Amino acid sequence: MNEKTARTATINRNTSETQIQMSLALDGTGRSSLDLNVGFLEHMLTLLAKHSGMDLILNAKGDTHVDFHHLTEDTGIVLGETLRKALGNKAGIRRYGFFILPMDETLVEIAVDFGGRPYFVFNADFPTPKVGDFDTELIRDFWHGFSCAALCNLHINLRYGQNSHHIAEAIFKCAARAIRSAIEMDPRLHDIPSTKGVL
Repeated sequence: MNEKTARTATINRNTSETQIQMSLALDGTGRSSLDLNVGFLEHMLTLLAKHSGMDLILNAKGDTHVDFHHLTEDTGIVLGETLRKALGNKAGIRRYGFFILPMDETLVEIAVDFGGRPYFVFNADFPTPKVGDFDTELIRDFWHGFSCAALCNLHINLRYGQNSHHIAEAIFKCAARAIRSAIEMDPRLHDIPSTKGVL
């Protein structure tokens, strides 16, 4: 048997709107080092790293004097690109992940398929337009960018909830757990998890 290959990747993305450098280790311990200057998004990404078991290093700047849209969306895109690069040819992964997560009055369910085709469904309404100074509509933009860049099906469904912070936090924690399940190595299978032979 071949020696286990480290599943890590680094991506640099520079545009006129954002400058982002991200490193990701899929088989980590949930550590994160974040320099984003968007407090709420940093909070969400800290949760994502912790509950996915991935190690995340992120340095990002953007035109936050305008608003947080470009930096939030582009961070989602870079996360998807970095995870897809770290997965390599996806041999041996479980591919599918599902989780349902409660947080106080909120319940979120998320399913993901790293099958190589992007599709995004987001059924979650926020009671308030902002949490602090962060626009809650940007949660959708982040995960849409991630889904497209990671080439995954991602279905996010809010069953119920009343607090916008709880809803956002439950989405990131639930996504972390679903992603964790999908990218885990299956000890019984070592080939590409598709009858097509490629993902």
